[in-house]
Amino acid sequence: MANMDKAKNKAQITKGKVKEAAGKSTGNKKLEAKGNADQVKGKAKQVGEKAKDVLK
Repeated sequence: MANMDKAKNKAQITKGKVKEAAGKSTGNKKLEAKGNADQVKGKAKQVGEKAKDVLK
């Protein structure tokens, strides 16, 4: 289960990078901000997963 969560988090980070790049290339600041937000959420979730691993 933890591996699945980690994969989802990495996918969210990647999706955020794509959104950010698309926003930058089109000049869409809102899309760029959403991309940054997705990356931050994904990274925060990854930290939580790593903390769970340490506690096991």
